[in-house]
Amino acid sequence: MTKLSEELLPATRRALLHRVATEQARGRAPSLVASVARDGELVWSAGRSMVDGHAPDENVQYRVGSITKTFTAVLVMRLRDEGLLSLVDPLEKHLPGTGAGEATIAELLAHTAGLAAETPGAWWERTPGSTRPALSDVLGEQPFKHPVGRLHHYSNPGYTLLGSLVEEVRGAPWAEVLRREVLVPLGLNRTSVRAEAPHAGGWAVHPWADVMMPEPVEDLGLMAPAGQLWSTTADLVRFADFLVKGDDRVLSAESVREMRTPSAPPQPESRERAYGLGLDLLTYDGIDLAGHTGSLPGFLAGLWVSERDGVAAVALANCTSGPLVAALAADLVKIVAEAEPRIPEPWRPLPEVDEKVLELTGPWYWGTQVLALRLTADGGVELGPLSGAGRQARFRANGDGTWTGLNGYYAGELLRAVRTADGAVSHLDLGSFVLTREPYDAGAPIPGGVDPQGWRGF
Repeated sequence: MTKLSEELLPATRRALLHRVATEQARGRAPSLVASVARDGELVWSAGRSMVDGHAPDENVQYRVGSITKTFTAVLVMRLRDEGLLSLVDPLEKHLPGTGAGEATIAELLAHTAGLAAETPGAWWERTPGSTRPALSDVLGEQPFKHPVGRLHHYSNPGYTLLGSLVEEVRGAPWAEVLRREVLVPLGLNRTSVRAEAPHAGGWAVHPWADVMMPEPVEDLGLMAPAGQLWSTTADLVRFADFLVKGDDRVLSAESVREMRTPSAPPQPESRERAYGLGLDLLTYDGIDLAGHTGSLPGFLAGLWVSERDGVAAVALANCTSGPLVAALAADLVKIVAEAEPRIPEPWRPLPEVDEKVLELTGPWYWGTQVLALRLTADGGVELGPLSGAGRQARFRANGDGTWTGLNGYYAGELLRAVRTADGAVSHLDLGSFVLTREPYDAGAPIPGGVDPQGWRGF
C-alpha cells in the first residue's frame, strides 16, 4: 500500500468515496479504482468491487489505452529539446517513405495532420499487432481524410507514426526508449507495456443483463505508442504532477507547459475542449484541466490535473463501456478543489532585487491604455491592465535585461527597456509596441505625440 500524505478532511473523503461508489454501481464496472493527489502527493485512493478477490488499490494495474499517447508525446518533445528535430519539420525529413510525410511533427502531436482516425481492415484493438507488420498496414492506401493542418481529427495511426519516429531517431524500440527515458527517471515502476501482477482482467458487461465475458488482451504491435500501456492510479497521479511541474531529467517545466498549450482548435462538439501536444485540455465547471482519457476492449481510463488547484485525479475501470471514468476523474478534482481550496504560500519579500529592473515597475501607457509592470518572485515580470480586462502576460527573464513572453498575446515576444545615452529609461519595447511613462509621450518613438496642440477639451 502506498503511504498517503496528509489526509483530506473526512467530509471530502466521503464525498470522493460516494462519487466513486456511485459511478461503479451505475456503470456496472467489475472493478473501479481512483486516486487523488495534491501538489504531487497521493492523498486519497479507493477501489470498489474486486480484483483477484480483493478490492483494488492504487497499485493494481489496469490498461490505460490512449493515455499512452501522452507518454509518446513526451518522448517526441525530448527529441525536440535535444535539437534532433523541430516540431515544424515534415515527418518525411526523419521518417521517409510513410506516405504521410507531408504532415509536420506538431500536426501529428495535435491530431491536425488530417489522418484517418483508425487503421484500415480489422478493428486494431481486437486483433493481434502481428497482423499489421508494416506502417503501410496501419495507414492504408489513402491515409489522409482531411487537408493537412486544417482541423482537429483524432488519429490513432498518427501516434503510430510518432512512435516509429522515436524508434528511427533513437535507434531503439519505442518500449525500451520509454522505459529508459521516462518511466525509470520518474519512478513509474508500475507502468509497463505488458501486464504485471497484480493487475485487473478486462471484461465486457452485457448491456441488458448483469453478466460478463472476458475481453482478449492483444499486443498492439506498431500501434503500441497509441495505446499499449498498463499502469496504476498511483503511477498516473505522479505522472500528472510531472505534466504540470516538469522534471529536468525528462522534460523542463517550459516544455510541459508547451504541451498544455492549445495547438488544435476546440472540438466542434465542445467549445470547452481543445488539444495541446499530446494532451487533452478541458474547462470543466470553471476548472481548467489537462490530461487524457483512454479505452481498449475491457478497460477505461481517465486522468486530469488542475494546475491552478494543484489537484490531480485518475480513475480506472476494467470494462469496455459503462462507467464514465473521464467525468468521474474530473469530478474528483472538482470535489477537492472546491472543498479544500489551496492555501496560498505566505508572502515574503524578495531576498534581493536589481535596481535597474525595479525602476521599470509601475504604470506604463500604450497610447492611452494604462498597464502595470510587476516583478515576480522567480525573477520574471508580469504585465497587464491596471484594471478591467485586457492583454496580460507573464515574462521570463533572459539574463541580459530582456524578457520573453510565456502566455497570451505576447507569448514568445521580447520585452526590453530602451535607454537613452545617459542610461535613463526612454520606453519599453514589446514586439514593436512602445510603452511610455506618459500617454502618447511626445519624446518617445511611435506612437509619440500625435497632435502638436497636445491635450485639450472640446
